[in-house]
Amino acid sequence: MRILLTGANGFIGGQLLAGLQARGHEMVAAVRDPAAFRRKWPDVEALAADFNRDVSPEVWRSRLAGVEAVVNCAGVLHGGRGQDIEAIHATAPIALFEACLAAGIRRVVQVSAISADDEAGTEYALTKKRADDHLRSLPLDWTVLRPSLVYGEGSYGGTSALRGLAGLPGFSPLVGDGSASFRPIHIDDLVETVARIVEGDRFARQTLEPVGPEAVTLRDLVAKYRAWLGFAPVPALAIPMPVMRLAARIADLAGGGPLGRASLRQLEFGNVGRESATTFADRIGFTPRRMDDMLARRPAQTQDLWHARLYFLRPLMRTVLTLLWLGSAFAGVLAPVASYATVDAAFSSLGLPSRPLALAFSIVDLLIAVALLLRWRPRWMAAIQLAVVGGYTVLLTVLAPGLWLEPFGALLKNLPILALIGVWAVLEEER
Repeated sequence: MRILLTGANGFIGGQLLAGLQARGHEMVAAVRDPAAFRRKWPDVEALAADFNRDVSPEVWRSRLAGVEAVVNCAGVLHGGRGQDIEAIHATAPIALFEACLAAGIRRVVQVSAISADDEAGTEYALTKKRADDHLRSLPLDWTVLRPSLVYGEGSYGGTSALRGLAGLPGFSPLVGDGSASFRPIHIDDLVETVARIVEGDRFARQTLEPVGPEAVTLRDLVAKYRAWLGFAPVPALAIPMPVMRLAARIADLAGGGPLGRASLRQLEFGNVGRESATTFADRIGFTPRRMDDMLARRPAQTQDLWHARLYFLRPLMRTVLTLLWLGSAFAGVLAPVASYATVDAAFSSLGLPSRPLALAFSIVDLLIAVALLLRWRPRWMAAIQLAVVGGYTVLLTVLAPGLWLEPFGALLKNLPILALIGVWAVLEEER
């Protein structure tokens, strides 16, 4: 079967692509950058699509030539930074569904979320539900999937945050009392679910809640991941909800992600669903595996330990770099000439006015700090930072090599800064 898959670059989408292709289906991936996608999937057809812009059925019709089924799992946790959540979750999927209707493609699978409900009240939930409701109103053989927490060998979003919490030394912080519950389902079982839906007819016009066989609290999830990673048990630290809401607001300023207000509200709403695990197993025809069993099948490796330990270091590095560039900007303007007499003498020997240069450098430093705060183009910002710090170091090495002899002075401190920028650049790139 020829299947169009959206969201193929995501955690769930990538696993669906691999799983459905392994079952002999011809996959067509709708992605923003087909060239980059083909580097990872050279044997998969890729076409350019951007859910931020592709909000009319006419845009999708030409992409559906020869397609027999559509699986939509495109999604973002929150809008901002070039991500229009209304378009990605609602307007573009609705346009895609309407194009399927016009093209005679009856089988459409919408991978939604278990919290896509009016009661959740978040933009994430409401936009997801809007697309779900529209699809359910169409005369298609649709299936809406509302999975609980999806986990696997890899991780992204919420599962990455859980691993990060499990990897913290000394204690495990919990949201509130840690009683928020999930019915986690392994990605392999979700792939099996989607495969059964696209390969048969008996799930047409149904809404299913793919869930695992047991309800697990947040406290238990963190403990399970900690044991899987091989870390000794540590005390759990309950963080009061008012503190969590304040922290979530701060996280939103830095990009949100799984630590922002949307995630917190989804957590409060609940992730166990309305149906029991037995009900889902009976409807789909197989029993999803227990989380303990699935974790035991693939012991944690070194990269899993690194990922858990580094998860919260990434925002810390971003914060430190932002403060460093801000401090450098203000120091260039406010510091007295005597505090950088050697540098001033070096520039003066070339006939260059040091004070105007200091002001110019300060403006550059401030712009870099703002760009880091906004998380603007991490690859570019890594290159710019390395160029500025490296260029400054080389220039002063030529003009005033004696600065290397000042302990942690004008040049020696640049070595750990360059290392910090390099590590941050690696961690900031998620895909």
